[in-house]
Amino acid sequence: MNSDSDLQIAGDLLEVQHLLQPAREHPQTVAEFAGLARSIAADRSQWEHLVEYDATTRWYHRLRTGPGYEVWLLSWVPGQGSGLHDHGRSSGVLTLLEGELTERTDRGVRTLQAGAQRVFAPGYVHEVANDSLEPAVSLHVYYPGLTEMPMHSAACSTGATETAEAPAAV
Repeated sequence: MNSDSDLQIAGDLLEVQHLLQPAREHPQTVAEFAGLARSIAADRSQWEHLVEYDATTRWYHRLRTGPGYEVWLLSWVPGQGSGLHDHGRSSGVLTLLEGELTERTDRGVRTLQAGAQRVFAPGYVHEVANDSLEPAVSLHVYYPGLTEMPMHSAACSTGATETAEAPAAV
C-alpha cells in the first residue's frame, strides 16, 4: 500500500493553476445563487442607499442582471404582502435583509428574520407578508429571470390562478 498523499503526489494544487476550476463570472447552481444573495446581503453598500418605502404598494428595484437571472430589492411596510402566488418557470432565492416577514405555504407558516434565506423551485406556491410593526427589506434572485407571477386563490388546490406583473414578485 502506498502511503503517499495526493498532495505529495500532485504538489500544492494552488501552485498548479491548470488543475484549478476557473471562477465563474455568474452563478449557475442553486448554491452559487444562494451565495450571490448572501454576498450582496453582506455588503450593505450595494443596496442600502437604494431602499425606499411606499405606503401604497411594495417598492421594488432591479439591482442586477446576469445571463438568465435577475436580482431584485424589495421593501415592505407593515401590512404589505404579496398575495398567494408562484414564480412561473423561475426558481428563486429569497433573503431577508432587514426586519421580519411571514411566509405562508400549504405546509404552514414560517417567520423569517433578518439573515433568513429561502430557496424555491418553479411552481412553489407561497404568500409573503410583513405582519410586524416595522418595515422589512428583502433580496430576491430569480433564475431564469422572472417573467410571470401566477396568483392563486386562497383555495389554491382548485388550481385557480391569475397572472400579475413580474416585478411585484417575491
